[in-house]
Amino acid sequence: MKVINLGEHSSSLNSIIARMRDREIQKDRAKFRDNLYRVGQIFGYEVSKTLDHNRISVNTPLGEAIVDVPTDKVVVATILRAGLPLQQGVLSCFENADSAFIAAYRAYDEHQGIKVFTSYCATPHLEDRTVIMADTMLATGTSLLDGIKVLTEKRGEPSGLHLVCPISSANAVETLQKELSDDVTLWVATIDPQLNSKSYIVPGLGDAGDLCFGEKL
Repeated sequence: MKVINLGEHSSSLNSIIARMRDREIQKDRAKFRDNLYRVGQIFGYEVSKTLDHNRISVNTPLGEAIVDVPTDKVVVATILRAGLPLQQGVLSCFENADSAFIAAYRAYDEHQGIKVFTSYCATPHLEDRTVIMADTMLATGTSLLDGIKVLTEKRGEPSGLHLVCPISSANAVETLQKELSDDVTLWVATIDPQLNSKSYIVPGLGDAGDLCFGEKL
């Protein structure tokens, strides 16, 4: 698996990530969702530069313009619920893309510890399509791997797979590198060093789903 860390270079992306981490700014849910949407736009733009392109002619009021445009058939998938604003940002870069949705939740199992359960999946066919999986927080990597498995088992193997995970742990990156093939690309904005006892990323930013939509019961 190839890892591209956009946060390694100083840019406006790092400023947005900093605001998302700030516990005072996080109190404004609308602002948090908006920042996550903007992060999705940046990642969508960067992913688009790696796709296949075709040269087309466009008639302007003053003549003819030649433009290179992406030709991949894209599906933007996400894991509910924290991934929704991120997915919408990515989608804004691909006007003809389809969407896929997976519902997954973490629960404690006395024998296996933290376990991920998948309860819902809605997706189009994926064969010969480029899938961009948007997942805001990559903690252990388990939910993302399970999500990929569910998608491919239901609707076939995509021609390309990009994982957009802005906040990732070093542990999850290592896990994904062991499990995924070399033609998969992981896009991150930061790789944080550790997880706490509840498998939350440290320093991370807290529970992204709660910050977007409020605390859950």
